[in-house]
Amino acid sequence: MFQRLREDVSCVLDRDPAARNHFEVLTSYPGVHALIMHRMNHWLWRRGLRWLARFFSLIARWLTGIEIHPGARIGRRFFIDHGLGIVIGETAEVGDDCTLYQGVTLGGTSWEGGKRHPTLHDDVVVGAGAKVLGPIEVGEGARIGSNAVVVKDVPEHATMVGIPARVARIAREEAPCTEADQRRAETARRIGFEAYGATRDMPDPVANAINAILDHVHHTDARMQEMCSALRALGAEVNDSRIPDIEDCGMQDEGERDQASGSER
Repeated sequence: MFQRLREDVSCVLDRDPAARNHFEVLTSYPGVHALIMHRMNHWLWRRGLRWLARFFSLIARWLTGIEIHPGARIGRRFFIDHGLGIVIGETAEVGDDCTLYQGVTLGGTSWEGGKRHPTLHDDVVVGAGAKVLGPIEVGEGARIGSNAVVVKDVPEHATMVGIPARVARIAREEAPCTEADQRRAETARRIGFEAYGATRDMPDPVANAINAILDHVHHTDARMQEMCSALRALGAEVNDSRIPDIEDCGMQDEGERDQASGSER
């Protein structure tokens, strides 16, 4: 039991940069409180003390704003981030190393008995406000986008977006970094843009547009170099002065502002 508790607290430190230490997580994270109480309630549920388990789960919902039916099966290192409004049904199953954000529902679509809630395999992330409904399976490593409504099985390592949710991409083995990727990363670094890699996990139209701009800038620079070389070959005089990098221009502008403010004083 204490090993499980240690894992549940440590996984918060691994996945939440706002968490500072174990004591803070244990005392001020409602997701951890809800999980601890659920594990006790599930123990009671499995031993036939079902009314008592339901009563304590009601108290847990009052205290944390997170509703987990005591019959739900939760794996190890389960992380509930923020957590307000999360609902997990009776026959839901959650694997190891899964993460749920606020407003997520693992619900059913039928009043019939038996299995009626989803099964999440290991390493699944469900974004804020998403609804995963029915006795479906969400494959290992899948990502459910915010506010998506999932009513069909999800392949492994798939990213699901939309209403109803559709497969936006399926992550494969990491492709080797190409020369174009390296050039793009260098251009991004020079202009101070570090988020171009966001498309690895979630489709981001803004990041895609900036990637296209970075590629355009690089090809424009290369074309200018070719034109200058051709003009020199024809005997034309071409200005060979160094074009300052963007970061150098920023430092120069900052120095000019400091100098101007000093002269005003």
